[in-house]
Amino acid sequence: MTHYVTSGAGDQVGFDLHGEGPAVVFVAGAGPYRAIDPVTTRTAELCAERGLTAVVYDRLGRGDSPADGVLDLDRELSALAAVIDAAGPPVVLVGHSSGGAIALVAADVEMPVEGLVLWEAPLAGRAEDVAEWIAEFERRLDAEDYVGATEQYMKDMPPQWLEAMRSSPDFEQLARASASQRADGQAMVRAGDLLETEALRELAVPVLALHGTRTFEEMPVAARRVADATTRGEVEELDGAEHSWVPEAMAERLERFFRDSV
Repeated sequence: MTHYVTSGAGDQVGFDLHGEGPAVVFVAGAGPYRAIDPVTTRTAELCAERGLTAVVYDRLGRGDSPADGVLDLDRELSALAAVIDAAGPPVVLVGHSSGGAIALVAADVEMPVEGLVLWEAPLAGRAEDVAEWIAEFERRLDAEDYVGATEQYMKDMPPQWLEAMRSSPDFEQLARASASQRADGQAMVRAGDLLETEALRELAVPVLALHGTRTFEEMPVAARRVADATTRGEVEELDGAEHSWVPEAMAERLERFFRDSV
């Protein structure tokens, strides 16, 4: 059953709640939401079987979290804060891809977080380059050029991902989802700044930076960078491929993270 909470910014956020116990909140990256993300839902179910509360929510502008206007990082953080409150803080945030950058920023602004588990956060690049990329993305988005914004957002991703989208007769409609990716880009800029200024040394919570056993060459680099920039950071390889984890492996690792690190 979908639950709902209203953020401090007035946005409605839909989420699923699984199990009872210490809470993990899954923060999706640039695109997924519950209806199209069975991997995260299955992981949450397995976490519940292991004695955890697992929360999977739809990011703003996706699924059961409809939102109009400028969906920037501040609104996204407000939505996350409301979900954390509903889960029962403090929580461990599990960020997937750019959701890992959002999780890092959430911890930096002192949300009630007791740990971070980051799956393949794309933070290997220089903050200056990321800022240039997102500025062009936002320019196209503000011009309501959703196809152009999508192309800009995906320009450094495997080309077959964009080609798969283009092959859909609903491509132009699918491209409108880029409106929800503004927060992802802004979070990556913020996270890059935090990494380069060593501000993350002030984080008191454990940070586990994960990458898959079969992944893109920059992902282990990014994971090591995040771990090295944090006082209680670790990097680890976990069963997974194509930017996604294996649910059984992730659920087991999250249980162990609570037992050994939190």
